Parts: sequence; C-alpha cells; structure tokens
Amino acid sequence: MKDQAETLRVKLGKSTSIAKTIGIVSGKGGVGKSNVSVNFSLSLSQKGKKVLLFDLDIGMGNVHILLGGHVKKSIATFINDFDTELNDIIYDSKYGISYISVGTGLNEMAEWDKEHIEAFLYSMQELQARYDFIIFDMGAGASRNTLNLLMSVDDIFVVTTPETTSLTDAYSMIKFIHLKDPNKNYFLICNRAISMKEGNETINRLQTVGKKFLNKEMSILGVLPEDSSVRKAVKSQIPFLLIYPRSQVSTSLLNLTNQYLLHQNGKSIFVSSERSPFFERLRKIFLVR
Repeated sequence: MKDQAETLRVKLGKSTSIAKTIGIVSGKGGVGKSNVSVNFSLSLSQKGKKVLLFDLDIGMGNVHILLGGHVKKSIATFINDFDTELNDIIYDSKYGISYISVGTGLNEMAEWDKEHIEAFLYSMQELQARYDFIIFDMGAGASRNTLNLLMSVDDIFVVTTPETTSLTDAYSMIKFIHLKDPNKNYFLICNRAISMKEGNETINRLQTVGKKFLNKEMSILGVLPEDSSVRKAVKSQIPFLLIYPRSQVSTSLLNLTNQYLLHQNGKSIFVSSERSPFFERLRKIFLVR
C-alpha cells in the first residue's frame, strides 16, 4: 500500500492541471438522476472532453446498466487488494466515457487506517490529473463518506421533478449542504416536465425558496421534458442522447450542457494540481475525522 501511494505521488509530479468536479444530487430517488448524469457526461464527451463518471449509489448503482456495461471491481477492490491497479477499476464504455463503481468501499472506510485513506486520496488526485471532468452520481440514500465526497466537489447539480415531494426533498438536500458549506455553487435542473412552462415554474420556485430562506443564489441550468425516448433507451441499454439524438429530451440535454459550459466561459476549468480545491477539501475531511 505504501509503494502504491508513492507511485501515485511520482505520477502526480508530472501533472500541471486537474479536472472540474461535479456532484449530481436529488432529494429522493426516482427522479431520473442517473440518466441525467450519464447523458450529461456523454454530451461533454461529444465536445471533446475526457469524462469519468463515479457511480456513488451504494448497492443500487445502475450507471453501468445505462451504458450497457458491467462492473466486477470497485474502489474497495483497489484499496484492499494490493495487486489491483487504479486502471483495473476504471471501465471504459464503448460510448467514450469512463466510469467507476464505488460499491461498498466508502462504507468500509471506518475500518481503513491512515495508509488506506492516503492511497484513496492520492488515487483521487491522480484521476483529477487524467480527466477534464469527474462527475459523481450521488445515490438517494447517501452515506456519511459519500456525502464527504459531495462536500468536496466544485459544483453541484440538483435534479428535481415537478412533483411537490421531489421539490421539497431537493430543497432539503440544498439546505443540508448549505449549512455545511455556504459557498457551494448550485445548478438547478427540472427533469420529466410535462411542459417547459411546468419545468420553468418548478426550478424558479426552487431558486426563489433558496434565495428567500438561505440567502443563496442558485443558477438555473435547464428543463428536461418527459419523453418516452428515455424509457425506450433504458430498455435498450443505450443512452437516449445516442439512440434518439433528435428527440426532445436529447435536444434539451444538449442545451443544458451548453448552458453550463457558457457559465464556465471566462473561468478556468483547470487549476494547478498543487492547489486543487477538491483534493484539499477531500483530504481535510477524510484525514480529520
């Protein structure tokens, strides 16, 4: 394990920039968050970005299913098996993005010693040096350690639907994160809207409530419509952006991606690997427990 961490340090010494990190959350399950995560990742890939997608839904991860792939190894395998290399747990989809399953690895972190945690942290830092974007698809029932990852990311996408319970739970998630870190950047998405009017009203309400009760400005990213293409794509295990590229939901998803990248215009997506906000926050959280 010590040699593994040292190898990572050597590799990192050659890196000059790191990836942007994004956490995609919802207040409850069943809002289509994983579909948003997968197709958003693919849309970035289509723009020439190198993307790694983390499936953080412990025990119920389905990113590999949506991508028509499989997983046999996870973060836990990498940490606990000396013979497992970082590349062994990264799966390259045939659609141009890579993905990793966390499995139960982070739940087991309470049993890790400092050496295990150091290896995990340096592996995360190496991944930042290899990709343009690292996207974390948060599970609805998040554990303490997956929430620690969430608290470390640069930007947070909040996915809701027009249902009142979904909207309420999305606000609760924002409030929970905000109380821990008031400086987080939020981007709001309404998924499965019957109409653009309904979708816009939904995220406008969420934005207004956040401003009123948390005094927090949040950016509206876009609306994704209810579309039968999504259900058909899931059944075929091919992302809707690829199998139905001209569908309304695919067009909306591409607009959403353009909106996010436009928001980044004028900002540096990459920063020095020696001053990674994500890595420094992650290191502080996991080593000071």
